[in-house]
Amino acid sequence: MKRVVVCSGGPSKEVVDFKQLPFHRDEAIFIGADRGALWLLKEGILPDEAIGDFDSLTTEELNLMKTKVQKVTELQSEKDETDTHIAILTALDYKPNEVIVTGITGGRLDHYEAALHDICRLQLKNPSIIFSIQNKQNIIQFLPAGTHQINYDDHYKYVSFFSFGEQVENMTLHGFLYNVDKEFMDVGNAKFTSNELKDQTGTISFTAGICLMIRSSD
Repeated sequence: MKRVVVCSGGPSKEVVDFKQLPFHRDEAIFIGADRGALWLLKEGILPDEAIGDFDSLTTEELNLMKTKVQKVTELQSEKDETDTHIAILTALDYKPNEVIVTGITGGRLDHYEAALHDICRLQLKNPSIIFSIQNKQNIIQFLPAGTHQINYDDHYKYVSFFSFGEQVENMTLHGFLYNVDKEFMDVGNAKFTSNELKDQTGTISFTAGICLMIRSSD
Protein backbone atom coordinates (compact mmCIF):
# COMPACT_ATOMS: atom_id res chain seq x y z
CA MET A 1 0.00 0.00 0.00
CA LYS A 2 1.34 3.43 -0.95
CA ARG A 3 0.73 6.06 1.74
CA VAL A 4 1.30 9.80 1.73
CA VAL A 5 1.35 11.82 4.97
CA VAL A 6 0.71 15.55 4.65
CA CYS A 7 1.80 17.50 7.72
CA SER A 8 0.33 20.99 7.90
CA GLY A 9 1.56 23.96 9.92
CA GLY A 10 -0.95 24.00 12.75
CA PRO A 11 0.15 23.78 16.40
CA SER A 12 2.77 21.06 16.90
CA LYS A 13 0.63 19.45 19.62
CA GLU A 14 -1.95 18.68 16.91
CA VAL A 15 0.50 16.61 14.87
CA VAL A 16 -0.17 12.89 15.12
CA ASP A 17 2.18 10.76 17.20
CA PHE A 18 3.90 8.97 14.34
CA LYS A 19 4.51 5.96 16.59
CA GLN A 20 0.72 5.44 16.59
CA LEU A 21 0.57 4.95 12.84
CA PRO A 22 0.28 1.25 11.93
CA PHE A 23 3.24 1.31 9.54
CA HIS A 24 6.93 2.17 9.54
CA ARG A 25 8.02 5.67 8.55
CA ASP A 26 9.98 4.25 5.62
CA GLU A 27 6.72 2.95 4.17
CA ALA A 28 5.26 6.42 3.56
CA ILE A 29 5.93 9.59 1.58
CA PHE A 30 5.94 12.76 3.69
CA ILE A 31 4.94 16.22 2.46
CA GLY A 32 5.32 19.27 4.69
CA ALA A 33 2.86 22.11 4.12
CA ASP A 34 4.44 25.40 5.24
CA ARG A 35 5.53 25.07 8.91
CA GLY A 36 4.54 21.42 8.76
CA ALA A 37 7.90 20.74 7.10
CA LEU A 38 9.60 21.92 10.30
CA TRP A 39 7.35 19.74 12.46
CA LEU A 40 8.44 16.72 10.40
CA LEU A 41 12.12 17.62 10.72
CA LYS A 42 11.73 17.98 14.49
CA GLU A 43 10.27 14.45 14.55
CA GLY A 44 13.35 13.19 12.77
CA ILE A 45 11.46 12.74 9.49
CA LEU A 46 12.96 14.14 6.28
CA PRO A 47 10.09 15.39 4.09
CA ASP A 48 10.08 14.23 0.49
CA GLU A 49 8.64 17.63 -0.40
CA ALA A 50 7.91 20.97 1.28
CA ILE A 51 5.19 23.19 -0.14
CA GLY A 52 3.92 26.61 0.95
CA ASP A 53 4.38 30.34 0.97
CA PHE A 54 6.36 29.81 4.20
CA ASP A 55 5.14 33.12 5.64
CA SER A 56 5.03 31.52 9.10
CA LEU A 57 8.77 30.74 9.03
CA THR A 58 11.57 33.05 10.01
CA THR A 59 14.40 33.58 7.55
CA GLU A 60 16.60 31.27 9.63
CA GLU A 61 13.93 28.55 9.73
CA LEU A 62 13.35 28.80 5.98
CA ASN A 63 17.05 28.53 5.23
CA LEU A 64 17.39 25.54 7.55
CA MET A 65 14.46 23.81 5.89
CA LYS A 66 15.90 24.43 2.43
CA THR A 67 19.22 22.86 3.42
CA LYS A 68 17.43 19.71 4.57
CA VAL A 69 14.61 19.19 2.06
CA GLN A 70 15.58 18.39 -1.50
CA LYS A 71 12.32 19.46 -3.19
CA VAL A 72 10.87 22.80 -2.02
CA THR A 73 7.98 24.53 -3.81
CA GLU A 74 7.52 28.16 -2.79
CA LEU A 75 4.06 29.58 -3.43
CA GLN A 76 2.87 33.16 -3.59
CA SER A 77 1.31 34.40 -0.36
CA GLU A 78 -1.71 35.73 -2.28
CA LYS A 79 -3.52 32.70 -3.69
CA ASP A 80 -6.98 31.15 -3.78
CA GLU A 81 -5.98 27.84 -2.16
CA THR A 82 -4.41 27.11 1.21
CA ASP A 83 -0.95 25.56 1.46
CA THR A 84 -2.56 22.41 2.84
CA HIS A 85 -4.95 22.15 -0.11
CA ILE A 86 -2.08 22.35 -2.60
CA ALA A 87 -0.05 19.83 -0.57
CA ILE A 88 -2.95 17.35 -0.62
CA LEU A 89 -3.32 17.74 -4.38
CA THR A 90 0.43 17.09 -4.66
CA ALA A 91 -0.04 13.94 -2.56
CA LEU A 92 -2.43 12.62 -5.22
CA ASP A 93 0.35 12.86 -7.83
CA TYR A 94 2.01 9.91 -6.06
CA LYS A 95 -1.02 7.69 -6.87
CA PRO A 96 -1.49 6.67 -3.22
CA ASN A 97 -3.87 4.18 -1.68
CA GLU A 98 -4.05 6.29 1.49
CA VAL A 99 -3.60 9.96 2.35
CA ILE A 100 -3.21 11.02 6.00
CA VAL A 101 -3.41 14.72 6.85
CA THR A 102 -2.20 15.97 10.23
CA GLY A 103 -1.41 19.29 11.90
CA ILE A 104 -4.68 20.97 10.90
CA THR A 105 -7.01 20.40 13.85
CA GLY A 106 -5.79 23.30 16.00
CA GLY A 107 -5.00 26.93 15.43
CA ARG A 108 -6.98 28.69 12.72
CA LEU A 109 -10.51 27.32 12.50
CA ASP A 110 -11.00 28.62 8.95
CA HIS A 111 -8.08 26.50 7.74
CA TYR A 112 -9.48 23.49 9.62
CA GLU A 113 -12.92 23.99 8.06
CA ALA A 114 -11.35 24.35 4.61
CA ALA A 115 -9.41 21.11 5.12
CA LEU A 116 -12.58 19.27 6.21
CA HIS A 117 -14.36 20.24 3.01
CA ASP A 118 -11.28 19.46 0.91
CA ILE A 119 -11.01 15.97 2.36
CA CYS A 120 -14.74 15.35 1.96
CA ARG A 121 -14.74 16.43 -1.69
CA LEU A 122 -11.58 14.47 -2.51
CA GLN A 123 -12.90 11.33 -0.77
CA LEU A 124 -16.09 11.42 -2.83
CA LYS A 125 -14.11 12.07 -6.03
CA ASN A 126 -11.53 9.34 -5.28
CA PRO A 127 -13.39 6.46 -3.60
CA SER A 128 -10.48 4.05 -4.04
CA ILE A 129 -8.22 6.20 -1.81
CA ILE A 130 -8.58 6.27 1.99
CA PHE A 131 -8.41 9.87 3.25
CA SER A 132 -8.16 10.74 6.94
CA ILE A 133 -7.37 13.64 9.25
CA GLN A 134 -5.43 12.57 12.34
CA ASN A 135 -4.01 14.02 15.53
CA LYS A 136 -2.85 12.38 18.74
CA GLN A 137 -6.41 11.66 19.89
CA ASN A 138 -8.65 11.40 16.84
CA ILE A 139 -9.08 10.03 13.34
CA ILE A 140 -11.60 11.78 11.08
CA GLN A 141 -12.92 10.14 7.92
CA PHE A 142 -15.75 10.73 5.44
CA LEU A 143 -17.80 7.71 4.39
CA PRO A 144 -19.88 7.74 1.19
CA ALA A 145 -23.09 5.73 0.86
CA GLY A 146 -22.53 1.99 0.92
CA THR A 147 -21.21 -0.57 3.40
CA HIS A 148 -17.98 0.03 5.34
CA GLN A 149 -16.07 -2.35 7.62
CA ILE A 150 -14.58 -0.85 10.77
CA ASN A 151 -11.87 -2.73 12.64
CA TYR A 152 -11.37 -2.57 16.39
CA ASP A 153 -8.52 -0.31 17.54
CA ASP A 154 -7.59 -0.33 21.22
CA HIS A 155 -6.21 3.22 21.03
CA TYR A 156 -9.20 4.75 19.22
CA LYS A 157 -11.89 3.14 21.36
CA TYR A 158 -14.81 5.47 20.69
CA VAL A 159 -16.56 5.78 17.34
CA SER A 160 -18.97 8.62 16.53
CA PHE A 161 -21.03 9.28 13.43
CA PHE A 162 -22.46 12.56 12.13
CA SER A 163 -24.21 13.57 8.93
CA PHE A 164 -22.17 16.02 6.86
CA GLY A 165 -24.15 18.46 4.75
CA GLU A 166 -27.09 16.16 4.04
CA GLN A 167 -29.22 13.51 5.71
CA VAL A 168 -27.80 10.01 6.06
CA GLU A 169 -30.51 7.52 5.08
CA ASN A 170 -31.18 3.95 6.22
CA MET A 171 -28.16 3.83 8.52
CA THR A 172 -27.47 0.38 9.97
CA LEU A 173 -24.78 -0.49 12.53
CA HIS A 174 -23.69 -4.07 13.29
CA GLY A 175 -21.02 -5.21 15.76
CA PHE A 176 -21.33 -2.17 18.03
CA LEU A 177 -22.47 -1.80 21.63
CA TYR A 178 -25.36 0.22 20.26
CA ASN A 179 -26.60 -1.18 16.97
CA VAL A 180 -29.28 0.49 14.86
CA ASP A 181 -31.29 -0.65 11.85
CA LYS A 182 -32.25 1.61 8.95
CA GLU A 183 -32.33 4.85 10.90
CA PHE A 184 -32.14 8.35 9.45
CA MET A 185 -29.49 10.77 10.71
CA ASP A 186 -30.28 14.43 10.13
CA VAL A 187 -27.76 17.25 10.00
CA GLY A 188 -27.16 18.41 13.59
CA ASN A 189 -28.13 15.06 15.14
CA ALA A 190 -25.65 14.04 17.87
CA LYS A 191 -27.41 10.79 18.79
CA PHE A 192 -24.64 8.60 17.35
CA THR A 193 -21.80 9.98 19.49
CA SER A 194 -19.37 7.81 21.52
CA ASN A 195 -20.37 4.35 20.34
CA GLU A 196 -17.94 1.44 20.72
CA LEU A 197 -17.18 -1.71 18.79
CA LYS A 198 -18.32 -4.85 20.56
CA ASP A 199 -16.58 -7.23 18.14
CA GLN A 200 -13.24 -7.14 16.36
CA THR A 201 -15.02 -5.78 13.30
CA GLY A 202 -18.23 -3.88 12.78
CA THR A 203 -20.06 -2.46 9.80
CA ILE A 204 -21.91 0.72 8.98
CA SER A 205 -24.14 0.85 5.92
CA PHE A 206 -26.44 3.53 4.54
CA THR A 207 -28.09 4.25 1.21
CA ALA A 208 -27.62 8.03 0.81
CA GLY A 209 -25.76 10.96 2.34
CA ILE A 210 -22.24 11.57 3.64
CA CYS A 211 -21.23 10.25 7.06
CA LEU A 212 -18.49 11.95 9.09
CA MET A 213 -16.85 9.30 11.30
CA ILE A 214 -14.64 10.28 14.22
CA ARG A 215 -12.64 7.67 16.12
CA SER A 216 -11.29 8.94 19.45
CA SER A 217 -9.27 7.92 22.47
CA ASP A 218 -9.70 9.14 26.06
